[in-house]
Amino acid sequence: MAYQTFRQEYLQVPPVTRAYTTACVLTTAAVQLELITPFQLYFNPELIFKHFQIWRLITNYLFFGPVGFNFLFNMIFLYRYCRMLEEGSFRGRTADFVFMFLFGGLLMTLFGLFVNLVFLGQAFTIMLVYVWSRRNPYVRMNFFGLLIFQAPFLPWVLMGFSLLLGNSIIVDLLGIAVGHIYFFLEDVFPNQPGGGRLLRTPSVLKAMFDTPEEDPNYNPLPEERPGGFAWGEGQRLGG
Repeated sequence: MAYQTFRQEYLQVPPVTRAYTTACVLTTAAVQLELITPFQLYFNPELIFKHFQIWRLITNYLFFGPVGFNFLFNMIFLYRYCRMLEEGSFRGRTADFVFMFLFGGLLMTLFGLFVNLVFLGQAFTIMLVYVWSRRNPYVRMNFFGLLIFQAPFLPWVLMGFSLLLGNSIIVDLLGIAVGHIYFFLEDVFPNQPGGGRLLRTPSVLKAMFDTPEEDPNYNPLPEERPGGFAWGEGQRLGG
């Protein structure tokens, strides 16, 4: 019974979010079981381009460290904001969402050549948070019951939280930078005088991922829920 419930809930998760979070969890499980090591996964331009270990371009986005607070924190944010984007502004536009993944991953990899980061998954999560926060500017957030602010400040609050924990903020800045570039090119520049759409989803992606009809039994996650997770008191503001 529990398995059937879990399976049903799992299949309710939209496909891109389901695939990415599952890949992250399985990668971490494989490392914990010592089937693979982080040294086989991390971002290393020399090994990628000189020794043709191409898989590192993907695997460095799938490992968030050993199971612990940092891993759980990142998985919660990755799952919630990736899902809210896919069920919100990318609802019915799976190909466009996949293209955002590819564009953001490519840009982040290029920037990664110039910063000393070996895993880019956390920066990618910040990118997703940034895009969601800019597309939902009037959502009010309650962070651990301590801070109340509008959604666009969330990436900066997370950066401040990283700073308090003694972590490098380069990860956060990289995610914010890539998220802002995507948001500007997709949401801002096309609406400017003389602007236009510079990012266009390739037709091959549309043919692969977009379906003409949606599942009538699909139960979306409400995007207006601020993070969908009970930080601190966990009370929804204004409700």
